[in-house]
Amino acid sequence: MSGIIPKSEANGTDICAFNNYYYIIRSDLCCYMRTSGLNESSDISIFSLHPACQNGDHYIGGDSYFHIIKGDSCRRVTNLTTDGESVVYNLHTKCQGGDHYFAAFGYFYIIFRKKGTYRRTTNMNYDLHAEEHTLHSNNSEGLYYWGPPYYKRNGKPNGSQLLSCCYFLKPVSKWGVEFCTGPDLSKDKYTAVYSVHPSVLNFLPGGLWQLNYCPAIGIWQNIKTITNDSTTPVTWQKKVTKIVGYNKEKISQITHNWKIDASFRTESENLAKLIAKLQFSLSAGYGYSSVSIEKESWNEATEEEELLTFELKPNESLYLWQYKLCHGHEPVLYCCDLKINNDPNPPTVVPLHPAQP
Repeated sequence: MSGIIPKSEANGTDICAFNNYYYIIRSDLCCYMRTSGLNESSDISIFSLHPACQNGDHYIGGDSYFHIIKGDSCRRVTNLTTDGESVVYNLHTKCQGGDHYFAAFGYFYIIFRKKGTYRRTTNMNYDLHAEEHTLHSNNSEGLYYWGPPYYKRNGKPNGSQLLSCCYFLKPVSKWGVEFCTGPDLSKDKYTAVYSVHPSVLNFLPGGLWQLNYCPAIGIWQNIKTITNDSTTPVTWQKKVTKIVGYNKEKISQITHNWKIDASFRTESENLAKLIAKLQFSLSAGYGYSSVSIEKESWNEATEEEELLTFELKPNESLYLWQYKLCHGHEPVLYCCDLKINNDPNPPTVVPLHPAQP
């Protein structure tokens, strides 16, 4: 099964919580998702990501500010769309080089996976009130880590959030894509385990169609077989009909439950197509096609005719193949080029260029 692309391989992508909401940042899409629950399909909105807030190494939420880490410095903002009240400061040397960062209950948490530790501090500039703790091995394999949303009831912090200091996304298992909540990274104890809702999962790198357990694959389809049953050579000339373009019905499902904010000047259909393109370009090491489809037609699928002429020998058969990219066996994109051979088995060559790393 294809997996979710981990944060370490998805530059500018992260998950964090800010006030009442969860945020998924996608710098490659120049936008972010805001939702009230990763396991729910309601209240999902897409906003533009300010250029100054793009391509961060890590994104940290909280109750007043977002923190964006790049290298050994951090940008603090109140709004990822406007870059509001931005301030930049240097990270203390002991707060640099973490694999994951998140915030919870007035502390910043920094995970150092190779060392098997995590650091907790109230200030990453001066490393104030710092503590170093052992990271339990069962809590070290998360793909993304984030803190709880800081929301209040009757003017006080919601008591349920005090049970969990950390959330983390687990690698894909037989149960699909799940995230855990835990009170202490030093102990092998979960508060709860939740499934990520498909509407949210579609926004994560590698998450598209993940709940159906079907990979994004490329296959050859036989669209025509021509046979000369006579004992003499013949010339065959006919128009062949092929479908070219993308499966609009399938693609439109991606953004079905999303509200596109006016700040993001891209229609939902264009965003869905971009997400699908990126899905097919993902690394083969994670079970994806790793192909570039920029030169293919991304208009809605229509029939096209192509005039073909062949010389067929006696008792010879020719096979016409068209390459298509699919979710499982359901076509998503019909590619333009045809391949013709005399072999009833599908070609093995991939007609698309490899995706740029």
